[in-house]
Amino acid sequence: MIPGGGQPNMQQLLQQAQKMQQDLARAQEELASTEVAGQSGGGLVTATVTGSGELRALVIDPKAVDPQDTETLADLVVAAVQAANENAQALQQQKLGPLAQGMGGMPGLPF
Repeated sequence: MIPGGGQPNMQQLLQQAQKMQQDLARAQEELASTEVAGQSGGGLVTATVTGSGELRALVIDPKAVDPQDTETLADLVVAAVQAANENAQALQQQKLGPLAQGMGGMPGLPF
């Protein structure tokens, strides 16, 4: 129900929903092709992920490799991947957040 007693225009609602669906699909495609990086150890380890969270690359500076201390290297790798994923989540919020907010603004829909 629209405030004031009128009925929602179903054709208009369908067009808005289709546009949002297209915008969402476009944003998801862009996320899948956009890469972000995260570093740890002052740049000794760099992880690159897509905006959708797929790990694409891992670069380890030879200075980080100590055969006697593989635990530290593992910690650096985990930290770099976590940092990259946090950057990917921020990118997702940036790209998808406005679309999700738009869904709540459609009259007649229970969002």
